[in-house]
Amino acid sequence: MLVAFSVAPSGAGDSDSVSAAVAEAVRVVRESGLAHETNAMFTTVEGEWDEVMDVVRRATEAVSARAPRTSLVLKADIRPGHTNQLREKVDRIEQRLGPE
Repeated sequence: MLVAFSVAPSGAGDSDSVSAAVAEAVRVVRESGLAHETNAMFTTVEGEWDEVMDVVRRATEAVSARAPRTSLVLKADIRPGHTNQLREKVDRIEQRLGPE
């Protein structure tokens, strides 16, 4: 499965404290060993249900430790039997677009 999620503190103050909290969430993802990608809006993690949801939970807890309130947005693509979709989904689009 793929899970794209965004977790951020609420009521934490300035943008430096937001980025510090989000960095802790990304650290949890990176240390998980799961395939992942982080962009300006979301972090996407690929793996089995239990392992991905555990990473999301721990990343959320890392942010919650720094703020009185936490916001979590999550979107999942649940497709049993498929792996490496983090890269292959993008590759399929690039193939359709062809050379520039």
